[in-house]
Amino acid sequence: MKPPKVAILDYGVGNLLSIKMGIQRGGGIPHITRDLKEALTLDALILPGVGAFKPAMSFLQPYKDKLLEALDEGKPLLGICLGMQLLFSESLEGGLTPGLNIFKGRIVPLPEGVKKPHMGWNSVKILRENPLLQGIPDGEYFYFVHSYYPETSGSHVLASTSYGVDFPCVVGEGKIFGTQFHPEKSGPQGLRILKNFIGRIVDEG
Repeated sequence: MKPPKVAILDYGVGNLLSIKMGIQRGGGIPHITRDLKEALTLDALILPGVGAFKPAMSFLQPYKDKLLEALDEGKPLLGICLGMQLLFSESLEGGLTPGLNIFKGRIVPLPEGVKKPHMGWNSVKILRENPLLQGIPDGEYFYFVHSYYPETSGSHVLASTSYGVDFPCVVGEGKIFGTQFHPEKSGPQGLRILKNFIGRIVDEG
């Protein structure tokens, strides 16, 4: 079987080369593109994650319906950090801004009294078994950089972490996933997440 082609959508955020290398090491063929129509012709889509919610949604808005249609038809997607936050109903970052509304919830600032951004390694508590988390030990450490988090609950919450507040750090339903941490910066366990996404979710359908 040929390695799956994975689109990394360039909507003006950073860290694309790290994700590209992570996808290569995870067994996929990465393709960085600013053209969402082109991205949706590939086997899977990654929404990367260093940037701000409002400008990212401004980029996605003209293509929102086509993106949601592709996801409804089974296109696998992994949102990383900001890319995960875009999957929710709305965000308070930069003023109230509607998101993709794939998962119900609001992106809110980390609480007062903690240093922002939340930057560095933190442990992750696994709440539900899922193919994305296959082989990841409960309590494993991953690398975070963010000042906002998703306020949400439900069966789509797969794992959580704590930084002034307990918050979801992995979400997923069907073939749509998000991680608040950066798997591409999280060493062997982060690579395991990318391999699981590519091998178990994309390849196995």
